Amino acid sequence: MKPDHIVIGAGSSGAVVANRLSADGGAQVLLLEAGGKPHFLSHIPGWYSLLNRSRMDWAFWTEPLQHAGGRRVFIPRGRALGGCSATNAMAYVRGNAKDYDRWAEQGNSGWDFRSLLPYFKRSENSHVFRDAFHGNEGELHITRRARYSPPAYAFIEACREHGIPLNEDYNGERQEGVSFLQYTILDNKRQSTYDAFLKPIAARSNLRIRTGAFVKRILIEHDRAVGVEVFTGRDSTERILCNKEVILCAGAIQSPQLLKVSGIGDREELEPLGITTVRHLPAVGRNLQDHIWSGTSDHGTATGLNHAIGKPQFVKHLVRHLRGKESLLDNSIIETTAFFRSTEQEVVPDLQFHFTPLHTGGDYNADLYDPFTLPTTNGYTTLAILLHPESRGHIGLRSSDPRMAPIIQPNFLSHERDLQRLIIGLRKAMDVMDSGHFAPFRARPMNWPPRNASDDVLKEHIHRTLETLYHPVGTCRMGNGENSVVNAELQVHDLAGLRVADASIMPEIISGNTNAACIMIGEKVADMIMRKG
Repeated sequence: MKPDHIVIGAGSSGAVVANRLSADGGAQVLLLEAGGKPHFLSHIPGWYSLLNRSRMDWAFWTEPLQHAGGRRVFIPRGRALGGCSATNAMAYVRGNAKDYDRWAEQGNSGWDFRSLLPYFKRSENSHVFRDAFHGNEGELHITRRARYSPPAYAFIEACREHGIPLNEDYNGERQEGVSFLQYTILDNKRQSTYDAFLKPIAARSNLRIRTGAFVKRILIEHDRAVGVEVFTGRDSTERILCNKEVILCAGAIQSPQLLKVSGIGDREELEPLGITTVRHLPAVGRNLQDHIWSGTSDHGTATGLNHAIGKPQFVKHLVRHLRGKESLLDNSIIETTAFFRSTEQEVVPDLQFHFTPLHTGGDYNADLYDPFTLPTTNGYTTLAILLHPESRGHIGLRSSDPRMAPIIQPNFLSHERDLQRLIIGLRKAMDVMDSGHFAPFRARPMNWPPRNASDDVLKEHIHRTLETLYHPVGTCRMGNGENSVVNAELQVHDLAGLRVADASIMPEIISGNTNAACIMIGEKVADMIMRKG
């Protein structure tokens, strides 16, 4: 049967879109996912670092970064039902209310926080809070840990000592402060959007979920998206038409890539690659933003996650987890977070901490994406994260074949102010880590980076340790001008029957982890489509 809607990508947004559009039984929905079902071990919260570079990861890399010593930075992206929600650190963070109000101020009606709060609440089943800011009947279970590592409590007190107040709920009335994290974890198991929104409804007769379905291009006829072409082999394809709309939910890297190979983008880029321009939209792929971080680490006395890095110990904790016994793999490696401003002039927090009882420092050659290369000695680390970078990058094409990884050039630290604020965050992180509250857990100071270091020394440390927080956004920007790709209904400009609904539509990156916002975007676009009929 010809579907009414084709959803491309079963990630954090796409899974929600497919669930909601198929809920009343009236619409036929086809959900296409290039990956497969998540590996059963992905449900183990402490396993997530090992999912990078696995069959569940697209494993992209940036181009050399001119302002970070020419390094390439790894860009993990989920390749499975559930997308990045099946591979991430499971932090549930909405961002700051003023982030969304600013989207609306830029001409995107209906995207202010007050209008979006019902969509956040619709998905949520909070086990922690019952108030006007939280939902308690949604499919996605939001929890906190029953216990945290002893250094995590020291981190909370150290932040308070250094002017960051305690905030019980950063997803509530205010964001600023230090908090224990909220997670998409239930009974010590990851809850991806596949687990929450797709697996329970897989038997719906009007929903077809097709895995291993790599979309070659979106089919455009007479200024309207009419379907997709999907690879069925190396050189063979299949055309699938739809009655109503194609909803593109492939993420901030691959949504612009797929638009471009379908002829929607800047003709000066497309035509040299042999791609016929269907719609000249130069903004496709531009406005790339991401959160970046550098960190500081210490040796510790308390047993932490490094205890599970040696392979014999890892197997021991894996067996304990599988048997339902307490294990170091029961939870996300990130325990606490803090939101604060680099200066009083900032309207919203522009810096964030993540604290983990994992010793990561001392060796600039360590591979963060292979945990077995990290130290086996105990310790803890604070990540200093820049929330609102002013640097902008782009996604480009190497080929007209979407199976070839795109060009990813985020231009990290190209704006001088980004580096200045990240240095402020790193110095604050060192002050927190040097607090007396850590004295019972500090084996010996690592001095990494050196305390009382000059800005030049900290710049070198940042250049050598810089990573992203895996939150690329903005490449199919929502707005009304020539620097945008979709309107406030998430419809691609000047094309009928085609919407984009994922992190790529964000005009500006939000103040915090982006997964919750992607789920909200899925809720909102599905509601807009159903209201349209």
